[in-house]
Amino acid sequence: MNQYSKRREALLYHAKPHPGKIQVTPTKPYATQRDLSLAYSPGVAEPCLEIAKDVNKVYKYTAKGNLVAVISNGTAVLGLGDIGPEASKPVMEGKGLLFKIFADIDVFDIEVDTKDVDAFIETVKNIAPTFGGINLEDIKAPESFEIERRLVEELNIPVMHDDQHGTAIISSSALINAAELAGKKLDEIKVVVSGAGSAALACANLYVLLGVKVENIVMFDVNGMLVTSREDLLPVQRRYAKDGEQKTLAEAVKGADMFLGLSVGNVLSPEMLLSMANDPIVFAMANPTPEIDYDLAINTREDVIMATGRSDNPNQVNNVLGFPYIFRGALDVRATKINEAMKMAAVHALAELAKASVPEQVNIAYGETKLLFGRDYIIPKPFDPRLIAVVAPAVAKAAMDSGVAQKPITDWDKYTEELLERLGNDNKIVRLLTNRAKSAPKRIVFAEADQLKVLKAAQIVKEEGIGEPILLGNRELIESMKEEIGFDNEVTIIDPRVESKHPRLLAYADAFWQARRRRGVSQLDAEKMMTQRNYFGAMMVNQGDADAMITGYSRNYPASVKPILQLVDRSQGVERVATTNLMLTGKGPIFISDTAINPDPTADELARIALMTARTARMFGLDPVIAMVSFSNFGSSQDPSAVKVRQAVSYLHKNHPDLIVDGEIQADFALNPEMLAEKFPFSKLSGKKVNILIFPNLESANITYKLLKELNKTVSIGPIMMGMDKAVHIVQLNASVEEMVNMSAVAVVDAQEKEKRLKMAKK
Repeated sequence: MNQYSKRREALLYHAKPHPGKIQVTPTKPYATQRDLSLAYSPGVAEPCLEIAKDVNKVYKYTAKGNLVAVISNGTAVLGLGDIGPEASKPVMEGKGLLFKIFADIDVFDIEVDTKDVDAFIETVKNIAPTFGGINLEDIKAPESFEIERRLVEELNIPVMHDDQHGTAIISSSALINAAELAGKKLDEIKVVVSGAGSAALACANLYVLLGVKVENIVMFDVNGMLVTSREDLLPVQRRYAKDGEQKTLAEAVKGADMFLGLSVGNVLSPEMLLSMANDPIVFAMANPTPEIDYDLAINTREDVIMATGRSDNPNQVNNVLGFPYIFRGALDVRATKINEAMKMAAVHALAELAKASVPEQVNIAYGETKLLFGRDYIIPKPFDPRLIAVVAPAVAKAAMDSGVAQKPITDWDKYTEELLERLGNDNKIVRLLTNRAKSAPKRIVFAEADQLKVLKAAQIVKEEGIGEPILLGNRELIESMKEEIGFDNEVTIIDPRVESKHPRLLAYADAFWQARRRRGVSQLDAEKMMTQRNYFGAMMVNQGDADAMITGYSRNYPASVKPILQLVDRSQGVERVATTNLMLTGKGPIFISDTAINPDPTADELARIALMTARTARMFGLDPVIAMVSFSNFGSSQDPSAVKVRQAVSYLHKNHPDLIVDGEIQADFALNPEMLAEKFPFSKLSGKKVNILIFPNLESANITYKLLKELNKTVSIGPIMMGMDKAVHIVQLNASVEEMVNMSAVAVVDAQEKEKRLKMAKK
């Protein structure tokens, strides 16, 4: 994508369909006059009076306890510098979005129009009663040091400047594990720091708390090594100033055990890296260009233990591993501050989590066979779903142990369950899916690429590295639309009508005719069919000239599926294919089957649909828990539809006893654990969280998923085709660009799985 297109896309993202990235959503009923009288006058007077009697009840009756202010004056925004409070607002909204999706913390972003330290502090103090915590952001040093210090002292709610402490906490956990792998003791290592700003100083301070000696830390800023004779040093920098003459960075790193970079790209040369001690630890965290390129570093020294700030390298030092969960833990015990004990608790929790067995969901997301603690995995991955349940409790316990918690937690198991429930509809599974697709991109045929939305989806797939698009359609039209939307990447474009006598098309036609000649298809029929894009695209996948196919945007489902069923074989052992839709609901991800293929499946077919859906759920890293839903519960009706579901369950219980599946059961009981446990404690679903619903017929499944999608604005991924030998998928008529991008990621992951199974079969 050219620079103009990137700029335009970023601006459109922030402007449409509603300006900004966050909004306020009511959490109480408001439909009736009674609701409004309770929400405002006169009912609101009652909680006001209670809070007036006891100010701590503000946490009981308002949202204060889950509300954080992200506050900045815009003086040090990302790599943009001093751009002012209004210009910093998109960044603060973005930080609010991260708080919400990773830890379910609500945020008001506050932009303060002052550079005066006293005025800024006074402003924050005056608005502090609104909030449960304060996250300071993008405030330039040295003012940021004074602002944070005073606010921590003068307020009785958690305050943290994430720019300083976030990187320090994450890199400290990485240092603990890197030192262990290198066989180095923290109180003996020599550290060279390139950078002397707020983040570098916070890292050095936390390293000292871990055991690194101040005298073993040498620090550099833009003017060279920090030495006591320099008069331009800040008081907070003087702690690391050394006596004597300045050394160059090259001189300082000789024999050093660790290089910490929080400065600018390419300041650490291969020669300098070679001069370091055995098993050197290099954290090169300048973004987007590290102090030394990752590939260059590992090719220079095999024994280097490397971390960067980049997501495309192992060991990404990413602040999102810390701040959402630190504030989560602090808020949940109503801590009066975030102290050093809480920060250190987060450090050790992250370090220990990297040593624990990694869930398959995370392995799948990052395209790994098995992530294991080692040089390429010294800190957890940002998409690890365990983070909230590990870091937040550690921080909460540290707050209690250090005496700053006002609301101690007594039932830690219950608290952990509550934390995991908070993840709800945060679209993490989409990010996991996309990440996995990027790990091994595949060739994807877009059969309707001369449709603008389809072309936009293909553009995103290409630019995000999800896959390599192959565009079918009118070449001139596609080229024209590519120019219009700034799609300037080189991609393959094929118009089957123009290629009617091309050797490839004739070969496809011949293969099709050979397969269908005893089913009424002539050679001429086959050649004509191959000029149709769905036939041509399906044959590309069938013949190995592409790995996956996306179609269905401009045609109804039956018309789109027919060529695929004629051309592409079913998977081994599959008699009837089916589809499932993954719905990202407030109760977590739920698969709904069959949503597009089988109008009235038999009991045997229902059971097989359940098995295929279970396999699909595992492809997404989920352990299947299946409810076979009906209008009746466990034999309460003898209607043929209910009996059919009951028979399917009986088959599964007998032939697949390890599968967690039960029914027939009504949907509300399946999705409400309390109701289920009370009424049907004998069910195999009791105490489990259902993530698959198998419906008795196409009508009920299709209506349900579309109602969820439209009424609740639930994200839907699908229909996902199950039971095919190739990764061919059909989107719904007039699908959105986002839906087609998501389905493209599904198609790539599906192709990866099929390729893996084929390799295993050959062994």
